[in-house]
Amino acid sequence: MSVFTHVTVGTNDLEKARFFYDDVLGQLGLKRIADLEENGSIWGQNAPSFFVLKPANGAPATVGNGVTVSFEAPSRSAVDAFHAAALNAGAKDEGAPGPRGWADNAYAAYARDLDGNKLAVYCFQPA
Repeated sequence: MSVFTHVTVGTNDLEKARFFYDDVLGQLGLKRIADLEENGSIWGQNAPSFFVLKPANGAPATVGNGVTVSFEAPSRSAVDAFHAAALNAGAKDEGAPGPRGWADNAYAAYARDLDGNKLAVYCFQPA
């Protein structure tokens, strides 16, 4: 059983967000599986798992203070590739790839997307 069905972040520029997430999530083996016309897009593998949407209430998308969306990476090299792709696509660095001491074998990187949403990617495989 999974804990979540999906995670959603907001965007104020859907086309830029699509380009950004196609590249960045592609490093983790995720692909865009649906576009919701002008309202958003969905990424996943076999099922929808990550949504990027324009806010339904029409107000600008804003960032949740203290909120981080974290993706699982299949390898440490995928963590490195995700972080590099994010920075190359205009993301802000929030933590370079490397070990994280809070768990055995934790290897992670952090970035903020083009709308300021904080993203993390973790691998728990040994080096």
